[in-house]
Amino acid sequence: MDKEKNITGIILAGGKSSRMGSEKGLIIFDSKPFIQHIIDAIQPLVKEIIIVSSNSDYDTFNIKRVQDIIPDSGPIAGLHSGLIHSKTVDNLVISCDVPLVTASFLRKLLQYQEEDHDIIQFEAKGKTMPLIALYKKRCAKKCFELLTNGEKRLRILVSALNTKTIPVIEKEHLLVTNMNTIEDLKTITNAIDN
Repeated sequence: MDKEKNITGIILAGGKSSRMGSEKGLIIFDSKPFIQHIIDAIQPLVKEIIIVSSNSDYDTFNIKRVQDIIPDSGPIAGLHSGLIHSKTVDNLVISCDVPLVTASFLRKLLQYQEEDHDIIQFEAKGKTMPLIALYKKRCAKKCFELLTNGEKRLRILVSALNTKTIPVIEKEHLLVTNMNTIEDLKTITNAIDN
């Protein structure tokens, strides 16, 4: 268990949230902000949590918050900043828009912690999920390299590194659903209620 705890949780909350219309991580879902759901899911698995965001509203959660070292450069920049500030080799990286994710689900990534992969990510419905994944701290170097070349696409980072992909079973697809719009939120709420 000690080995498992030697992980940093990195929550990426730096997106523009343009489709949602307001700060995504602070949207209330099931009586808690999205980000609180994420914190609750990763807290049992990690030693420290870092929120990557320039929004000081996240300071109310009393969790270390850092900003992108290279601003306005998308998720790779958030990832880079989180990994640079992390003190552990293994890092559980998660975006703030998957509030249904659970600790027991995320623990599946940790089963592969000892293997020598740079990234361990999930895949559901044919889509890979590099923002619900385990990253080695050493990935920061590749992030920086891509960013300095103007590359912002996460899939380019993932394909450039030694990545393992774990399929998500169908009954767990809901757990990894991104909530990008108010419509997504309504659809998920209805799916849970029924």
